[in-house]
Amino acid sequence: MNFIPRGKARHLANIFFGVFLMQFTVGVQWIHQLVNAVVTYAMFLILPRKTAAVAVPAFVMMYCVFGHLHRQYINYLGWDLDFTSSQMVITQKLWMFAFNLYDGELLAKGKDSRAAKKCAPFALKELPDFIEYLGYVFSFTTVLSGPAYEFSIYKQACEGTHMYDADGKPKGKIPSNVWPTMRPFLLGLFSMAAFVVVGGAFPILDTEDPQNNTPLVTSADFLTKPWIYRYGYMWIGLWAVRQKYIMAWVNAEACNNIWYAGFEGFDESGNAKGWDLANNMGIWEFETAPNIQTMSKEWNKKTSLWLTRYVYIRTNGSLIAVYGMSAFWHGFYPGYYLFFLSVPLLTFCERLGKKKISPYFSSEKWSLYGIVSIIVTSLFTEYMVSAFVLLALDRTWDFWKSQYFFGHIGCAVFYVVVSMLPTPKKKDKKA
Repeated sequence: MNFIPRGKARHLANIFFGVFLMQFTVGVQWIHQLVNAVVTYAMFLILPRKTAAVAVPAFVMMYCVFGHLHRQYINYLGWDLDFTSSQMVITQKLWMFAFNLYDGELLAKGKDSRAAKKCAPFALKELPDFIEYLGYVFSFTTVLSGPAYEFSIYKQACEGTHMYDADGKPKGKIPSNVWPTMRPFLLGLFSMAAFVVVGGAFPILDTEDPQNNTPLVTSADFLTKPWIYRYGYMWIGLWAVRQKYIMAWVNAEACNNIWYAGFEGFDESGNAKGWDLANNMGIWEFETAPNIQTMSKEWNKKTSLWLTRYVYIRTNGSLIAVYGMSAFWHGFYPGYYLFFLSVPLLTFCERLGKKKISPYFSSEKWSLYGIVSIIVTSLFTEYMVSAFVLLALDRTWDFWKSQYFFGHIGCAVFYVVVSMLPTPKKKDKKA
């Protein structure tokens, strides 16, 4: 992409390579993305911005929902690479695009909108032409697995406006893209190897027929082993499973960084800001998260930002809307909903612990209290996230039962006991 002239040529290149990748991976199913693009662009042309900000997200989400339902109907608990993964990405893109256009209108009219002001850097003053729009939809570095970032970020990468001024002069010293590209690429190789080797040694599902047979972690032979072994085995197996997602995200990050799409540009002094625009996973931060809030922010970062910017603050901070939308976006396996219904228990306990217990201990991450928090967060989260892998209601129930429901019971006991503790008085600020 660096050798392709900035502007229209890069949009056309993104369309060509994006469609090529889709055709190579899912065949003619890329037509679904084209249908989404054509229908939503027509909606933007016809509907008022306020109406489109509701109609377009509703359309793309329903398209995603029906895709999930169809897949589950024809291949329940199976796995095939089809258009639904890419549909999840385009759902985020076009959802954000609709609000970016609406925010642009609100800001242009001087409307007092808290949400629009928060998302002002991504606001669009006018509808881009169809070639630019298709380039954004089919951008080959994001079309398969994301990350889904706003149109303004995509456009600045195509036009180079984050690195060059109107006269074509660099806004600062252009940093090398070698290490920002090689680092996630090497991490991707490690994650791929870990998924194959560790995942093969610690399979969670039955290796002969994972779709129909009882999962290995709930099989009769496995249940004869001590609890600590069974939990430790599952913890390692889940760590291996998430490596395939990390591999996809860091490879996508490398692909974005190689043509500076992930580069944040320069500050007013001409200093390079960083390479965070295409980063979708804080691996170390996630693995050592001392609380569920940090963990959720570091996992699938761009989805977290999408839910924050375009669901949470647009619904006056409704967690129900956030969890519900995230669940619909993922699909309709019972495991997803068991997980999203369980996570609030951890959140309630975390908030209570911060209020009643944390003031007595050091706030340093690597203090004794911080290390205990990391271990407990991992212990309980891995127990609950098992539902995301097992998917089916009976499989998840059987596994949680084999673990004596310690995650749910532990949260309930913690909440009842800690609620009885006195709340520490806030220290008076010294004058």
